[in-house]
Amino acid sequence: MYQAVLKIDGMACGMCEAHIKDVIRATEPTAKKVKASHTSGEVSFAIETPPEEEKLRAAIDKTGYRLLSMDVSLYEKRNLFGR
Repeated sequence: MYQAVLKIDGMACGMCEAHIKDVIRATEPTAKKVKASHTSGEVSFAIETPPEEEKLRAAIDKTGYRLLSMDVSLYEKRNLFGR
């Protein structure tokens, strides 16, 4: 599983966060644990296969926001006690 962190320009409120999360879920239907923060300008999600940056960029650009960068790394699931 992979963890993707996207830097998004243009998010200003909770509704902006909701719009971006909807775009992520529509573009990458297997995305899980989608979280967005307008204060940090970041969106993160877990996904089985690495997401396609150009596909996400095109979908996000259509909404008026802008994808600044995307970082993808291996996602390590932690158990209840952090081991």
